[in-house]
Amino acid sequence: MANPADNTDQLLIIAQPDLNAGIDDWLDHLGSERRLSENTLEAYERDVRQFLRFLTDHLGGAPAINDLKDLRPSDFRGFLARRRQTGAQTRTLARGLAGVRSFLSFLERRGEVNAAGAAAVRTPRLPRSLPKPINVEDAKTIVSKDLAFEDTPWVEARNAAVFTLLYGCGLRISEALSLTPATAPKASDKSIRIRGKGGKERLVPVLPVIVEAIEDYKAQCPHTLEPTGPLFVGVRGGKLNPRAIQLAMQKIRGALGLPDTATPHALRHSFATHLLSGGGDLRSIQELLGHASLSTTQIYTEVNSARLLDAYDKAHPRR
Repeated sequence: MANPADNTDQLLIIAQPDLNAGIDDWLDHLGSERRLSENTLEAYERDVRQFLRFLTDHLGGAPAINDLKDLRPSDFRGFLARRRQTGAQTRTLARGLAGVRSFLSFLERRGEVNAAGAAAVRTPRLPRSLPKPINVEDAKTIVSKDLAFEDTPWVEARNAAVFTLLYGCGLRISEALSLTPATAPKASDKSIRIRGKGGKERLVPVLPVIVEAIEDYKAQCPHTLEPTGPLFVGVRGGKLNPRAIQLAMQKIRGALGLPDTATPHALRHSFATHLLSGGGDLRSIQELLGHASLSTTQIYTEVNSARLLDAYDKAHPRR
């Protein structure tokens, strides 16, 4: 059954039926063939619908596919300018343009439009921010079971197991919470298979300490963990909400005096940075993280360079 909010949003969008049908076909393609996540699909659709709102005002009527054929770079720049005026940040603008380009490229492959106008527009330059890893000693403290910040010991063990997966395997929090008792690492496992973004699978090595943390949590958990159900559960036995792990990290952050950048995801950054510092090669780290492009992983070399220069500035006798 359709969500009433979705229907309301649909009524607010002024577009001809052929254009709406084209959007549906495009989203089906992205979901079934490209295997993009639901969150990504929703963001892409939202961005394209915003572009259609702009076109409705810009063209003076409900746009159809035929109206997209003659769009020029200035039309897309006008869309970005309008979004900027309403407060959209650079990252949002870049994602919005990417969604519009993807949709037009899909229609172009079907011979319905020419996507050259959108392709000619320069993508807004994103500010480059380096990941903020947690240092080794603090990371070890976070994944330990000795913090006693929770009232219930099994919750403490659960949080420690999740943090150990993030730091020990470099998992995203969504990947850790998607594990089931059947897919969780066991003592005999040297690696586990993780399904990451876009449904892509990768093998991740498993350290004994990771298995120990999970087994300790399972032994203390008061709820029945079905083989194909969630491995990590909340206090009532349902699937664990990522927010619970974020709040747990918030407590640890306050107690240890760590900066706001010390988040659960920062443990994944720390996994990569510490491997690189220890001599790990970039290509292997890319595969362990599940990055589609090596350029995404290369940012960790900049983190190490920045830390090296900082150490030099602080320690050199002629500073």
